[in-house]
Amino acid sequence: MRDAALFFLELGGVVLLLAALAALARRIGLSPIPLYLIGGLAFGEGGLVPVVTSEEFIEVGADLGVVLLLLMLGLEYTGSELMASLRSGAVTGMVDLVANFIPGFVAGLALSYGLMTSLFLGGVTYISSSGVVAKVLFDLGWVGNRETPIVLSVLVFEDLAMAVILPILGALAFGQNATGAVQSVVVALLAVGVILVVGARHGHQMSKLAFSGSDELSLLTLLGVTLVVAGIAEQLNVSAAVGAFLVGIGVSGEAADRARLVLTPLRDLFAAVFFVFFGLSTDLTVLPSVAIPVIVLAVVTSASKYATGWWAASQHGISGPGRRRAGTALIARGEFSVVIAGLALSAGADAEVAGLATAYVLVMATVGPIAARLADRPRAKTDPLA
Repeated sequence: MRDAALFFLELGGVVLLLAALAALARRIGLSPIPLYLIGGLAFGEGGLVPVVTSEEFIEVGADLGVVLLLLMLGLEYTGSELMASLRSGAVTGMVDLVANFIPGFVAGLALSYGLMTSLFLGGVTYISSSGVVAKVLFDLGWVGNRETPIVLSVLVFEDLAMAVILPILGALAFGQNATGAVQSVVVALLAVGVILVVGARHGHQMSKLAFSGSDELSLLTLLGVTLVVAGIAEQLNVSAAVGAFLVGIGVSGEAADRARLVLTPLRDLFAAVFFVFFGLSTDLTVLPSVAIPVIVLAVVTSASKYATGWWAASQHGISGPGRRRAGTALIARGEFSVVIAGLALSAGADAEVAGLATAYVLVMATVGPIAARLADRPRAKTDPLA
């Protein structure tokens, strides 16, 4: 009985802290992700009030948070849109991959983390945060700008690249040999291909069959299908997050609109739990030792992401203000970087790597929105190409 009381007290305290942090983030106009990470650090090892009884429950909630984040991201795209974006943005996507993976990989080698951990660190620095970027685009009123489709095409390419990268890193994390890693990638690519083709040709019909007029039934159906597919993906050594992303792609039209409506509160809750759990898993005492590498990585990868967005916008004839917006919009890192760092921990990486990744995401999720706001200040109202 006392354990149950302590469990509810701890969990209630964590949720109330999340509410306070979300309110603070809204008040100061920043993404709540860095504040959630700070909250997790406060409750984790070496923090102010370590959580003990409810940590296992929070860990399960964190897994659900990853699944829901990727499901909601998949709902933003249709199969045909993804294929079109992949074709038109392939070159930019490859430039983005090389320019932003290399700094993390090189930093890992320079810090003597070893080849495998350096690969994970390259993934941490590579991918922008779709969640933070989307929030920035909406908050600053950039959704209708000419550079926004270019930013989204980069994000789409990164998300699809994750369908290949995550199985590889997952295979490394769980000790598979090269054959197992190749099998995981093949399965992931086949799944992506099938979902894209089926979603492009039959997405509307499948969505109508799967969803009824009841929001309750629609929620239960989509959530159940997503969890089953995520479980199958894990059994096939493909990330559950990738499975959820593919389910989201397969839902389109009115069904996707309704799914976003009913799933958003759940996503917000469990996504917050996910970031808090990553903070819980990080030893606060490790952070001072990684401060210099984090600052160096933040400076280098902010510049490389900015250059990627600037160059991509310039290829479409967009002028200076639009290029600045495209560059700054891509700076923020977030959910995927934390997922990859979590895989590194599963692979036996040193706790210092988790501390470095947490601090890095904390800095980048804060710097990204601030840089975007600053880039918007000199906006040229009369420039027809901006």
